[in-house]
Amino acid sequence: MRTLKLALVCAACLSMVLPVQAQAPSPDDGGVSAFYSWSGKLPAKPGRMLRAEPVTDKTPLSNAASSTRILYASTNGIDGKAITAVSGELYLPKGKAPKGGWPLMAWAHGTVGIADKCAPSFAGRSQRDIDYLNFWLDQGYAVVASDYQGLGTPGRHPYLATRPAAYSVLDSVRAVQKGKYGLSKKVVLIGQSQGGGAAWATAAYAKMYAPELDIRGTVATGTPYFSPAAQKAVLDAKPRDAVDPTFAYTLLILTLREMQDPTFHLSDYLTDKAAPTMRLGYSECLGPLEKGIVDNKLSYNATFRKDPMDQIVAAYPAMGYPTLKPSAPIFMGTGGKDRDVVPPMQESLVRDACKAGAIIEWHLYPDLDHSGTVNGSRQDSAPFVKKAFAGEKIAGNCKA
Repeated sequence: MRTLKLALVCAACLSMVLPVQAQAPSPDDGGVSAFYSWSGKLPAKPGRMLRAEPVTDKTPLSNAASSTRILYASTNGIDGKAITAVSGELYLPKGKAPKGGWPLMAWAHGTVGIADKCAPSFAGRSQRDIDYLNFWLDQGYAVVASDYQGLGTPGRHPYLATRPAAYSVLDSVRAVQKGKYGLSKKVVLIGQSQGGGAAWATAAYAKMYAPELDIRGTVATGTPYFSPAAQKAVLDAKPRDAVDPTFAYTLLILTLREMQDPTFHLSDYLTDKAAPTMRLGYSECLGPLEKGIVDNKLSYNATFRKDPMDQIVAAYPAMGYPTLKPSAPIFMGTGGKDRDVVPPMQESLVRDACKAGAIIEWHLYPDLDHSGTVNGSRQDSAPFVKKAFAGEKIAGNCKA
């Protein structure tokens, strides 16, 4: 997720989840292997493994003893009822598992796009994420990494909608813990950017959706939060006539709005100049969309023939958190030079969560940007994770 040119939204709306309508097949579907399509009968309950295969078509993580692509059943986070297939990967560390099994970390990835072929288990991961996951594997932790609903598998990915992401992550944990992988019951959630929000949402939904899981803590960096104070900071940070690749995220949010309201069509709002670039957003990954924005000099003003701000605001409730007081402590890392999810947005989440009674350990890295905070925070997040798995008390620093 990067800086969003968004309007204010009432805080009371943040815990709501808007209904999203089923959609016909669209350009974001397809382009992946047959592994991702499940034609058999789906189980009655989520969190069941459908199939798995060794990862051989891309470079695996060097610190992983094994890399396994997985397809599992989850609850459709859009309607909250139907069972759907979701894909991901499981990485096991090298060496002998400790007594009780490998402690498990559930990784929630950042924005990659909405097309199926952008799913990290199919497309691979950035070097930054490879370094990050290799670090945790080297610490002796297994890692399960969901692609999220609609990435890889059929159906549009509901970008930034927190309930679908949370269900996808929680059911990935259920699925691999029920398998014969030698995993512990202890879980720590980790995520960055869109995934920072997904990890936060996973912690927030865990008690109501998967209370049997032993979630010990959460590590989130570059975490979005759609509150009035945060949105004012975002609006102040970027003029509407600026050309910036981060504008891609505003466009992707509007694809979520299309899922929510079948009468809304983004194409009706686009200028002729912007329409070809936006079509890339449906069928290509984030990189080509960002490049198209820069190459064609697409600012907010140059993209829209009529202002969609009311539609953006209408998408906000689906991107909120159901509670700001998860039961386990949360580590939050913020880069002082983050221009993607600006620091005031993240600081607002820290303040509001502390006020709600959450246990927050917040670290500010003045010289790091959005991406650099991921690995730059490891020196502080590693002790946090070790304490969380050990069941040691984490007091947080809300009082400071």
